[in-house]
Parts: sequence; structure tokens; C-alpha cells
Amino acid sequence: MNIKKIVYIVLGCLGVGLGALGVVVPLLPAFPFLLLAAFCFGRSSDRLHTWFIGTRLYKDNLESYVQGKGMTRKTKIRIMVTVTILMSIGFIMMHQVPVGRIVLACVWVFHIIYFLFGIKTMQSEKMEQLPD
Repeated sequence: MNIKKIVYIVLGCLGVGLGALGVVVPLLPAFPFLLLAAFCFGRSSDRLHTWFIGTRLYKDNLESYVQGKGMTRKTKIRIMVTVTILMSIGFIMMHQVPVGRIVLACVWVFHIIYFLFGIKTMQSEKMEQLPD
């Protein structure tokens, strides 16, 4: 195995671990870590990638996004609130770095715009299963 594959496998495992922790811990977002794991496993090993996309963690958090269906409103709101809280902490801590605050504010604005207009909002699965 070459070094590049090993690095991807280690980052993928780290992404799965942090993503699983993010499902349980409210302030830790699971989505970006699981996306990192999917990317890294896809680059490192077909076997690990196949295993990962078969897990419930992947199916519950990433599958609809990867398939281009979008995210549920609840998921989008949870991610936007988490990022807003974490970026607010960084913003407050950068009180002596005005350029850092400006950059952070711009990243936050683009993040919110992307999640509102760039990612499709799909109906939650519970609502899809209700009879007409």
C-alpha cells in the first residue's frame, strides 16, 4: 500500500469517528465529517467505500445529498445553527483581528446562502410516507 492510500484511510476513519460523535453531540456537525469519510474511502479502497455507503450512518445522513435529492429542512437548519454557533465563538474570540472577523463573516454569509439556495430542500421521509 502506498502512503497516499494510508493517509486517505486514516482520514476516512477519523471522519467516520467524528461523524458518529457528531450524530450524538449537538454542537458537533456530523455531515462534513461523514462527507470527508466518503471522499477518503472512495479514493483509498473500494472495499472500505462499499462498507461505508452500506452503513446506517451514511444512509441516514448523506445518502440523499449525494444522490442529488437534497436535505430535509430539519437537517439544513441543524447544520446552519451549528455552524452559526461555532462561527460566532470564533468571531467573538477574534475581537482584535478585524480582518479575521470580516473573513469569518463572509464565509458565514456564503454558507447560509449556499444552504438556503444551493441545496435542495426535500420533504422529510415521515411526511412522504403519510397516505394522501
